[in-house]
Amino acid sequence: MKKMSLAEIVSAVGGSFGYPADMMIDTVSTDTRKITAGSVFIALKGANFDGHDFAAEAMKLGAEAVITERQVDGAKCIIVDSTDKALRDLAHYYRMKFDIPLVGITGSVGKTTTKDMIYCVLARRFRTVKTQGNLNNEVGMPATLFRLDDETEAAVIEMGMNHAGEMSRLSMCSAPNICVITNIGVSHIENLGSQENILKAKLEILDGASGSAPLILNRDDKLLASVDMHGLREIVYYSLKKKDCAVYASNVRAENGGTAFTVNYKGGKYPAVLNVPGEHNVRNALAAFTVGVTLGIDPAECAAGLADYRPEGLRQNIRRVGGMTFVVDCYNAAPDSMKAALSVLAQAELGEGGRRICVLADMLELGKNTRTYHRQVGEYTAAAKADALFCFGENSVCYIDGAVRKGMDREACRHFDSREELAAALKTFVREGDAVLFKGSRGMKLEEVVEALEKGDK
Repeated sequence: MKKMSLAEIVSAVGGSFGYPADMMIDTVSTDTRKITAGSVFIALKGANFDGHDFAAEAMKLGAEAVITERQVDGAKCIIVDSTDKALRDLAHYYRMKFDIPLVGITGSVGKTTTKDMIYCVLARRFRTVKTQGNLNNEVGMPATLFRLDDETEAAVIEMGMNHAGEMSRLSMCSAPNICVITNIGVSHIENLGSQENILKAKLEILDGASGSAPLILNRDDKLLASVDMHGLREIVYYSLKKKDCAVYASNVRAENGGTAFTVNYKGGKYPAVLNVPGEHNVRNALAAFTVGVTLGIDPAECAAGLADYRPEGLRQNIRRVGGMTFVVDCYNAAPDSMKAALSVLAQAELGEGGRRICVLADMLELGKNTRTYHRQVGEYTAAAKADALFCFGENSVCYIDGAVRKGMDREACRHFDSREELAAALKTFVREGDAVLFKGSRGMKLEEVVEALEKGDK
C-alpha cells in the first residue's frame, strides 16, 4: 500500500475527526492482529463480534486512529455513519489512485480458477495483483485493493455475492474496467429465488464499471448467451465449441494428466496446455485468454501463460496417496461444479484393477429444490461410470436415488451419517490403483475425511 495522509482518509470516508491529521498512513486494517505502527483500524460489526470493542486495543498496538460509528474511550475516532460503508469508500478512493487495467470477475462456479488463470496470463506482461484465496466479499475485496502500489500494472479482482445488491457495492468499490462472468448456476438460489434473478445480480458487476468497459461472457451458458447490452458496451463471447464466438476451442484432449487444446482467435490457432483435467477448465482458460487479448497481450503469449496455472488448496487438487489418485475438490459445490468434477474423475488414469470412486457430501444453499438437484448429481455420477458411490449428509441419500435410477448398482452405493463412519469405511475399501473424487460444500468439511485417509497411509 502506498502512503496516504490521515486527512485524506478522513475526507474519503466523510468522517469527523477532532485531532491533528497530518500524519501518513501505510496500512488499513480490520483485524487488530495485523495492526502495525502507522495504521488505521476500521471497527466493523458482525453477527458475533463488534470491532468497537477492540478500538482502544488497536490504538495501544500502534494505530494512529480508528474509524468507528461512535466515540470509544482510549481511541482517536474518525466517526462515520457506517464503518462497512467507510471501508468500501476508502478502498474505492485508494483504488482510483491507480490508472491500471482492473479485471472484475464473478460467476456461480469457476470464478476462483478463472481468476487465477487470468492472473497467469496477465503476469506475462504486467506486474499483477490478484485476490488471494477466496477473499471476494465486502471485507476481503477492499483488502486486495489496498495491496495495490506504485509498481502494480494490473489487478484481477474476484467478486462473490449471496444476495441482490452485494455485487453492485463490490463493483462500485473496485471500478472494474473489464468484467467477466463465467456462468449462471443455482448457487445461492435459496436467497435469490431463480436463475434469472441470479443473472440480474451477477450483472450488477457493471454498476461501477465505465460505459465502455467490455463484458466477457461464456456463450455456452444459456442465460449469458441471451444477455443484451444497450449502448456502447462491447460483449466478447468465448465458447468451447461455437465457432462464431470471438474465442473458441478445438481439438480438446486429455494429455499427461492435464488437457491440451487449440485456442481459435481472429483466424489464428494457438496451442495451449493446462496442468489440470476437464473441459470445464478449458472454458475457464478461454475466459483468461480473452481477457489477455482484450488487453493487447500477444495471443501466443496468452496461450503460453495458461500452462502456468496450478490449483490451490481444496479446489480440484490432484494428489497421489498410497498408489491411489485423490481428486480433492471440497471448497464448494453446486450441480454444475459437481458435474465438472465428475468429468475429471471419468478421465482419471487408473492403475491395474483400479476403480472410480465418488465420495460426495451435501450441496448447501440450494433452496426448495435441493433434493431434486442432489438426484440430478446422482444421475451424473452414474453417467460418469463410477464404480462406487459413498455419501455423507442429510440430502446426499438423493445422490444414491439418482444414480440407481440411471442404472448404477445400489449395492455399490453407501450412505453415512458422520464423517468418521465414512472415513472408516473408505479405509477398508479403497486400494492401490483407484481414483477417488472428494466433492461437497465447504460447510460439510469433507477434507477431514481426506486427512484421515492420508494419515492412515503414513
